[in-house]
Parts: sequence; C-alpha cells; structure tokens
Amino acid sequence: MRPRQPTESGVVDRDGVGIHWETYGSGEQTLVLLPPWMIVHSRIWKAQIAGLADHFRIVTYDARGCGRSDRPTDPVAYGPEAHTADALAVLDATGTDRAVLVGNSYGGLLALVLGAFAPERVAGAVFIGPSTDLSGTADAPLTRALLRFHDEPDVEEGWGRYNRHSWARDFPGFVRWFTETALAEPHTTKPREDALEWGLDTTAEVLTATVAARAGVPPEKSAASLRALIPAVTCPTLVIQGLLDEICPPTFGRDLAAALGSELVEMPDAAHCPQVRFPIQVNELIRSFVARRVGTDAATGPVGIVCDPGHVPAPRRTRPPRVLYLSSPIGLGHARRDLAIASELRTLVPEAEIDWLAQDPVTRFLDAAGERVHPASHRLASESAHLEAETDEHDLHVFEALRRMDEILVTNFSVFADVTASEEYDLVVGDESWEVDHFLHEHPATKRARFAWLSDFVGIVPMPSGGEREAFVAADWNREMIGHVERQPGVRDRSIFVGDPEDVVPLGFGPGLPSIADWTAAHYDFSGYITGFDPAELDHGVLRAELGYRDDEVVVIAAVGGSGVGLPLLRRIVAAHPLAAQEIPGLRTVVVTGPRLDPDALPDVAGVEKRAFVPDLHRHLAACDLGIVQGGLTTTMELTAAQRPFLYVPLQNHFEQQVHVRHRLDRHGAGRALDYATATPEVIAEAMTEQLRQGPPRYQPVRPDGARRAASLLVDLL
Repeated sequence: MRPRQPTESGVVDRDGVGIHWETYGSGEQTLVLLPPWMIVHSRIWKAQIAGLADHFRIVTYDARGCGRSDRPTDPVAYGPEAHTADALAVLDATGTDRAVLVGNSYGGLLALVLGAFAPERVAGAVFIGPSTDLSGTADAPLTRALLRFHDEPDVEEGWGRYNRHSWARDFPGFVRWFTETALAEPHTTKPREDALEWGLDTTAEVLTATVAARAGVPPEKSAASLRALIPAVTCPTLVIQGLLDEICPPTFGRDLAAALGSELVEMPDAAHCPQVRFPIQVNELIRSFVARRVGTDAATGPVGIVCDPGHVPAPRRTRPPRVLYLSSPIGLGHARRDLAIASELRTLVPEAEIDWLAQDPVTRFLDAAGERVHPASHRLASESAHLEAETDEHDLHVFEALRRMDEILVTNFSVFADVTASEEYDLVVGDESWEVDHFLHEHPATKRARFAWLSDFVGIVPMPSGGEREAFVAADWNREMIGHVERQPGVRDRSIFVGDPEDVVPLGFGPGLPSIADWTAAHYDFSGYITGFDPAELDHGVLRAELGYRDDEVVVIAAVGGSGVGLPLLRRIVAAHPLAAQEIPGLRTVVVTGPRLDPDALPDVAGVEKRAFVPDLHRHLAACDLGIVQGGLTTTMELTAAQRPFLYVPLQNHFEQQVHVRHRLDRHGAGRALDYATATPEVIAEAMTEQLRQGPPRYQPVRPDGARRAASLLVDLL
C-alpha cells in the first residue's frame, strides 16, 4: 500500500512517446526526482516521496522505456537529447518553472546536462552515485562494459553480463546480477525483490536500445563531452557517493564534485543507490542542502552527518519531564497496555507530561481517556489500513506485510523525526514502533531523547508455507536487528519485554544465530504481562448483573480485534450458534465486530446479538461463560487473566499468533486452539459445547502488576 497518492498525474506526449509523470506534496520548493537507468521505475524514489513530500512539491516521472511510459525500441529514441527534452517537457506539463534536480546513476548525468543547457530551470542539483566518468580512461567496469557492449563476450559472469548478446540469451539472469550489484549492502532483500520486479517489467530489446546510443563511444571522447558541460553548471550542487558502489565507483562522484566545486558526502556503507538502503540519511542530506544552498537566504558550508549516538545525557531542566509515547496501531491491545503504563508512570512521576503520536484506532482509545494526542499524528500513514489490504480470508502473512510496509515506515519515522527535532522531549517510549527502532539504529544522529523499546515478542519466525526463501529472509531480518542492537547499544536506553522470561519462544533466530530466549534474557528487562486491569477486581457475578447478562443465560462473547480480517470467522461463529444452541439451553452469543467492521455485514440469527466497537471489552470477556477470539495476544491473555474458558483461532500465516502467542498460552495452560482451515460451523459448535461442559478452568495466574513494573523501568530514564 502506498502511503501517499499523487496530487496530480498525467502523460505528456513527446514526439509520439508518452511519458508518465506524477506530483506529490505542495511545498514552495519543487524537487524533480529524475529517473535513473530504464531498468527501474520512478518507484525507486518511493522512500524520498514518503519522507520529503511534507516539505517539498515533488515531481517524478518514468523514463521512456520503463514503468507507465512508452517503450520504443529504436536506439535513436534514447539519445541524451531525447532524455533532456523529456525532462523539460515534464517540467512544462507540471507547471514547474524551476526546480532542484535529484539524479541517481544515469539520472545524475541527466542532471548535469540539464544544469548546463537549461540553467534557468535548475535551482540546484543533487547527484547520487552519478554515471559521470570524467577520467577519459577505461578503468571503471561500467566504462569497459559500455566500450565492449556490442562485442560477443568471452565470459557471461559478472560484468560479462553487461552485454547485448548476453541480454538476448539470459535477460532475467542479467537483471538479477545487476540488482544484486547495485544493491550490494547487507540486508537488502526487499529492495532487491522490488528492483528485480521492475527490471523484468521491460525487455532485453528495450534495454539494449537504451544503451546502444552511448555504447562503443571511446571513453576519452565521452569524458571530454562531460567535462565541457562543467563550466555551464552554475547552480549549487551536492554529490552523494556510496563507497561500496561497484556500478559507478567512488572516483566518479569524487571527480564530479571536484570539477563542480561541489559539496561531497561519502557514505562508507552504501552502494549504488544510497537513497534506497539509507533513505532517512539521504532525505536529511537533501533537506539540509536545499535549506542551506538554494534560495536567496541560503547559507553556505559543508554538510556532515554525525553517527555517534552514545547515550543521551540525563536532562537538566526546570520544566516538568516530557514523554512522547508511540503506541502501535497493529492490534488494539497496545493501546490498553500503554494507557495502563502511562497511568502508572504519572503515579510515580506526577508532574510528567505525556504526548501521544498515534493513529486510528488507537486515537479513539486515547481520546476517550482524555489523553493528549500530538497534532502531527494526522500526518502518519495508516499501518492498520495497510495490513487490512494485505489480508485474505482469515489469513495475514504478517511478516511479508511488514516487509511491504517500507514506504509507510519511512513516512512515519520522518514525522517522528520532525516532532522530536522541533520539540524537546526527555523520553520516547515506543511500543512496537518498528520504524523508530529501525531508523534510530540506522541513523542514530536523529536520536534526540532517551528511548525505551517495548515488545511482547522477539524474533521473526518463518512460516512453513514460505519454504527456504522465507526462512532465509526471516533470518536476515533477525540478523539485522541483532546487529543493530549489538553495534549501537546506546540507541535503546531500555528494552522491555511485556511478559516473563518463560514467555519467550524456545527457538533460534536462524542458522548461525543465537537462541531467541538467551539473547532476549541478555538484552531485555521483563515487566510481566500487562492487562491494564486487576483480575481480582472483576467479580464474575457482579459484572454479569452490571452488563445485563442474566444468570439463566450461557453467554458467549465472540470478538476479532480491531482489523477487518475477522469477518469470515465471525460468520462461521454466527452459523455455529443455532447448532450449539441445540445442546446448550439459554445460549446467548454476543458478536463484537470491532471498529472496522459493520455489524450489518453479519446475518441476523435468533439468539445472536451484534455489537460494534466496545471500549471496555475486557469486562465483557470477564463476565462471559465462553470466549471465541482470534489468536491475538490481548484478548487471549485477558481471558486467561480472568480465568474464563475460550477458543482461539490464530490467523493463518501470522507467525506471532501461530508461534509466539500460542507458546505463551500453552505455558499458562490456557484456551483451546482451532485451525481455521477445519473450523467449520459444526466444528466450532462442537468445541463450544465441549468447553462449556468442562467447568471452570485453572490457568496459571497472570500477575496484575505488569504496568507498574514497566513504569518503574521507565522512571530512571526521566
């Protein structure tokens, strides 16, 4: 799911070739994100759109030969004159008089040409891994490959694949090699998958045409042409160069920066596309460059990125301590436990001021509780909507959904970074705020307050349906997380596991990686589970009378959380009611659809009551005779704490529900799991009858002081 939709889009016709363009945002300054080589779409800039559209008007377009633009096969159509004219046509079509150009790879060369031939349209230029060999030699692999592009290759491995004959024989093999070479950094499995998909969207014939016009040209002639452009480029410039770049090696960027008198930022851990692997850092460099160098009031001077977070020192202040609390919208249980922690924190530090950076439906809980939601929350992209878009019938491959949430995570971290840069907070509490934890480790210079991380599980566990590929990708994800924490121990000032050591799954992170339980014990404090209520205060009989449940009724509460994925299960439960009612006199089933489902989407059945959002659901669960829920941690542990019998149906391919939650429930001896694939209405009705006839359960008790213990772990950070 794309967190931002274009403000405008269209197609400009350039000599019979349609060029598709889009605009985003509405800032005073326009950035034109130029297309790189036609092996990728303009979507390669998705993290820049996500992170910069709140500050700039952004123009992107697909170059001829890729994306939603036309794909001519005549090499003449891909000469530099054609690309320059396309760019100017897009500027005209989008009403852009003057802009800052940002170009990666071949897009960097295009920015140089535009800066020289249309200086009145160029306010500034950012070159990222530019394809500008000014040396006049054939030392660089790309330069040698272009020189021999039309020759039959001796070897079709490595740079021997960069050849028209090799492309004709094995185009997918070339695209895979080029993708892996361009994105050579560790932990780039998702960007490589994206780039492979984009590359295979074109053909060997089209890609050959894009190169043929500049292939075979003697390097000294090509370099002389580029050097001749330099004196005409008078706008402010910035060169960003990855030192791991094997496509356009560091000498390309260094030579261009020296020739232009440009600022140069070298990124030691980046390859050919730093904006893909390190989007926050590149976005900050672009923002800083524009603020300092573009416009009449722009300052001058070199730019630098500091990457040593250390520990944020204890604040010295005369004002009350300020906390920014981030509560994940993925599962409403985060909101309940976070409110409980915040309440205990205020008890321990009465003067503490707490702001919430949160999304719907969490904000509904916060508003109802009278909490202060930060106004920047409206800028956040919806994570829960993304997950709903990823669902199938009672199926959510949550790991893959998280991987495809990359644009949303960049958007939301950018909002967080803006908030903490403009306002002074002493502590940030992130309850499974994945983007903040990830990007603070990636770019620790953005850490401006102490940071406490909360989670109720540790470790991605691959699902069997994903096979070897998912096992590899999950282990890579885990390896990156472990590396973050161990290389940058000062980013997390405290890690809190919402549970006990025994709740951690007895599995490994992956081949060659440590045990999840041992690593978690070494890096986390344990708060115990946090229900947000004291089970001893929920008297079953008193609650039934208070909530309108009679003693002669057998009350079943069915609930599926805050997302829309639960409708198929609710339909089966509704269909099971008449079957179970034949065996259970006085059966009353209350179906709670949650904030995202319309109760009218369920059929009307005698004995079934439909309700929408119920903010005090835990009280109804404590009053019921049987609960039927998904496999989410919150509702299952609320039923466990209240000592109520329940059935739970974990979402298919949801590793957290299938593995982490089930392990915790098994440890407590709580609930009975059903497999959705076989949980027909008849099976559900039979399970309801069996559970209700077994009598009161005896689960391992859940301690009621988890919120106080978690808050106590936060106090010393203030």
